[in-house]
Amino acid sequence: MSLDPSFVGRTYPPTAPYQVGREKIREFATAIGATDPVHHDPEAARTLGHPDVVAPPTFPVVVTMAASRQIVEDPALGVDYSRVVHGDQRFAYTRPVVAGDELVCASTIEDVSTRGGHGFLTTRTDVRTVAGEPVVAVWSKIVVRGEA
Repeated sequence: MSLDPSFVGRTYPPTAPYQVGREKIREFATAIGATDPVHHDPEAARTLGHPDVVAPPTFPVVVTMAASRQIVEDPALGVDYSRVVHGDQRFAYTRPVVAGDELVCASTIEDVSTRGGHGFLTTRTDVRTVAGEPVVAVWSKIVVRGEA
């Protein structure tokens, strides 16, 4: 089944709020080898003007997982997740993610195309605080491999 191009422009409902925890940030930073004290030590973060520890730049992947699931599990779109490989990821920050943030995500399908028998799906997930303050936009491209 190929991806349905009529889904371009579709926005999915916002996710439930995600409470960003200090320990989650520390665990993520440790897992990726981010040793900057701003990711681990609240005092180091406060010295730089942040209210608490700051998440590494790729941390929003954790927060956007529920929004991504809405898309790949939409049966009408046609994503065969067993054939998915990650194609690209980028982030555009309005401000850093910090411990204590309560964030919601809304994803929009920006592009659906087929090349060489493979489906390409590009999404943009807007991450905001529950009060509506923009934090980061996350673009993701997945490739749904075609049949061999």
